[in-house]
Order: sequence, then structure tokens, then C-alpha cells
Amino acid sequence: MTTKPKARKYRIQRRAPSNGEAPEAQAAAEEAAAADVATDQAENPLGPTDLEEIQQEGLTGRQLRMARRLAQKHGLAPQTDIDAVRMLRLKGIDPFSRVNTLALVMAGPETSQEETGTGVAVPQTDEDETEARVQLPQTMPDKRTTLPSTEVSPAERRAREIVKIQRDLAKRRRRRTALLLTRLAFFVLLPTLLVGYYFYSIATPMYSTKSEFLILKSDGGGGGSSFFSGTQFATNQDAIAVQSYLQSKDAMLRLDRDEGFKSHFSDESIDPIQRLEEDPSNEQAYKVYKRNIEIGYDPTEGVIRMEVIAADPVVSARFSKALIAYAEERVDNLSLRKRSNAVEEAEKAVESAQTERREAQERLVRLQNEGQVLDPEGRIAALRGQINNVEVQLQEKRLELQALLDNARPNRSRVDGVESDIRRLDALLGDLNAQMTQTVSGENSLAELAVQIQLAQADLAAANEVMQSAFVTLETSRRDANSQARYLTTSVEPVASEDPSYPRKFENTALAFLMFGGLYLMIALTASILREQITA
Repeated sequence: MTTKPKARKYRIQRRAPSNGEAPEAQAAAEEAAAADVATDQAENPLGPTDLEEIQQEGLTGRQLRMARRLAQKHGLAPQTDIDAVRMLRLKGIDPFSRVNTLALVMAGPETSQEETGTGVAVPQTDEDETEARVQLPQTMPDKRTTLPSTEVSPAERRAREIVKIQRDLAKRRRRRTALLLTRLAFFVLLPTLLVGYYFYSIATPMYSTKSEFLILKSDGGGGGSSFFSGTQFATNQDAIAVQSYLQSKDAMLRLDRDEGFKSHFSDESIDPIQRLEEDPSNEQAYKVYKRNIEIGYDPTEGVIRMEVIAADPVVSARFSKALIAYAEERVDNLSLRKRSNAVEEAEKAVESAQTERREAQERLVRLQNEGQVLDPEGRIAALRGQINNVEVQLQEKRLELQALLDNARPNRSRVDGVESDIRRLDALLGDLNAQMTQTVSGENSLAELAVQIQLAQADLAAANEVMQSAFVTLETSRRDANSQARYLTTSVEPVASEDPSYPRKFENTALAFLMFGGLYLMIALTASILREQITA
């Protein structure tokens, strides 16, 4: 709020100018008024220009009417009295300064100023101030009323509304918090308590028997080797096959026949959740088997780890030993099958190589007999030498004939002799070429026969190499078959435990709490998203 300046008030008394002194006195009064304006503006800066802040200042009716009159004097057109105060302050004019008030009083015809003969400002007394204030139209408080006012300022009204909104928000927040806690208690805490009660009070204690074994490859008796020989990767496939067998329904049925797996887990001492019903099917028993028989294979170490869970520690150890015996038998069968297959394949390869070698030999002999030539390549080389020699002689005779014909009067007898030699050489060359291409065995020429004989010799050499390799493989397979190629060794023997390993009460209860909490959170988020999509 803007406090009115605490300054002394003056009354301007006017008189008619006389003797030429009135203009100078009036000018002095205006200069004094201008100095007061500057002093007043320096001591009292302008107030706020916002309508709400001006309304909260609690200005009186007299001040508002004076501000409107001053705004009209300066050529402004305010809509309300408060707007007049705002427009004057925006223009840099204090509507409640002493000089502006005096100027307004001097300009108005309805002022209560008294004309005096001095024309100077004199101090106004308390009585005069009261008289002037009464003469001006204003709102006077009723001093007879002693009851508290029912009017509330805008600031106080806004504060009350803010407090009301805050209380409403706090009430809604408390209600939502209570609803959230109720839902959490119903959907999370209550199921967790039920699960914890089951694990701590109802669940039958289970005993675990752990064992470890690995599959090794025999180091002796083997002629062949590979990059993974002597490492766990050499028996990787066998270990995976054994793991799959122990986790199969076949192993469960064999364990039930030998050790009574179904009857043990159908005992009445086991709680209903873990117990098998009477006369269960193989599928139901297999579900319990997979839940209580855990087998894992570590490929980096080549170790198979097995954990067998049962309601009795002795029965658990017995199940574990039986499964290890099944695994060892499976390894022996796999190894024996591999060795037998290897020997059979090697023998078949030897027989096939021998057959191919015999056929190659027969074909070579047949070709040589049909052509009656033991060395067709030598014969072909001799013919090619003769042909080359005849071609050289023929070329020389032709050159000689050409030289004789170049004479102006060639010797006819010599020309005839050379021509006869050329004819004989041509006939001999044709005969030699015919011998190269004539059929020797009724279908093939000498050149074709030579090519076929070369191919037959190459086939015979390849058949000899294949037969030698097959014999080496056969000997290696027989040596491997005489020794054990794969065998199972138990690194950790199964021992019956004294204390139950399951259920893990605290861990299972905490896991149930996390699961129910996550499920509730997922459903709540989904419902919130759907609600937002529907209301959008």
C-alpha cells in the first residue's frame, strides 16, 4: 500500500494583482511549487502500476476521485478511478503528491480556497485542514459503528481460497494414499504372507544330493589325432548326449522301475503341492522329475553337475547313484557304437578300393591286348619323327624345283626328276599320317588308344593309393576298437545330506514379494495408460 506523504499542507490564498507586484509574487509561488514537486518525487517514488496491487492499497474515495480529476486534466480517459491512478503512474505523475493536489485545487471552481490579499502560501492549521476535508466530497467512516466489518480485501480472499485449495489437495492426497495402501495390502502383502506361511509352516523339507562327473577320452591305442584331442571339447558331444539322456522321460521310467520314483513322491508325508497323486501318469511324474532332478553341463571344464532332490536324504543319494550308473552305461554304448561303426566303415572302404583297383588293371590289360602294342606312345613318337623328316625333305625338293623353274631354259630332265621326288615324298607323308589315324583295335586309332591307356594307368595308380589309405584306416580302427575310447569318471561322489536344502524360506518369500509387486505395477501402469487413452 502507498502511504500518503507526511508533509505540511498549505492553503493558497489569492488576491487581485495590484501595483504590478502580483505577477512577480505569483511567479515566485509557482517556482516554489515546482521545487516542492521535485522534492516530493525524490522523497516519494511512484507506486505500483498493476490494477490488483493498486486495488489492494486501500485508497479512499477522496483519493480516487482526485486521481480521476487529475487524469482528466492531463487529457487521459480512464475507465475507472483505479485505472486513472494506473494511467497517471504510467505517465510518471504521482496523483497524490502535494503539488498535483494544489494545482488541481487551484484549477477547480469548486475549491474551498479563500482569497487573501497576500497571494502567498501560508501554513494551514488543523482547524482549516478539517474544514477543507469536510467541504470536499468523500466517504467518511461511521464512528458510531463498533462491529467488525464484513468486507474482505482481495488479498485476504485469495489467501483464503489458496488455503482451501491446499486443504482439498491434501485431503485428496490422503484418500489416494489410503486407497493405494489398501490395494498394495490386498494384491501384494496378503499373497506374500500366504506364500511365506506355506514355505515356513506347510512345505515339506527336501534334501539335496549333489555330484559331479565327466567323460574322458582314452589316450592310448589311437593312431589319429585332432585339434581338440586331449581337451574337454573332444568329448563335448558325448557329454551333451549324456545330459539329454538323464533329463529324458526314458531315464525317469528306468529310475521308477529300479528305485520307485513315483512311489516315493506319492507318499502322504509330502505336502499336497509337491506330492504326486495316487497312480500318477508318466507325464505328471515327468514334471516332478524335471523339477527335482537338475543337471547342468559346463563346456569350459567339461564337467556335468547333477543335483537330486527328494524327501529322504538316503533316497536322494540312491537316486543320484542310479543316475550316474545310467550315464556310465550310456557312455559305454555310445563309445562301442562309435568303434563298431568305424571298423565297419574301414572294412567297406578297403573292399571298395580293392574292387576299383582290380577293374583298373583289367581295363589296362584289355587295351594293350586289343591294340597289340605294348608301348603306343613310343610308336606314336617314331611315326611323328618320320613325318617330320619327310616334311623336311619335301620342303627341300619343292625349293629345288622352284629354283629350276626360275631359269630361262630349265633342264627338263632335272625338273622331271625333282617333281618325281616330290610325288614320292607326298605319298610317303600320306602313308605315315594314315598310320597315325588308322584304327588299331577296330574302333580306336593309335592316338586314341594311347590316351585310353594313359587314363587306365592313372586310374590304376589312384586305386592303389585309395587301397593303401583304406588299409591304414582299417588298422587304426581295429586298434581303437581294442581299447576303451570313452569312459566316465565321477569326481564328486553323491553323499546323503543331514540338513534339508529346500525350501529356501526367506529367498522364496522375497521372490514372491517381488513377483507380486512387479505384477501389480505392470497392471497399474497398463490401466493408467488405457484410462488416459480413453479420456483423451
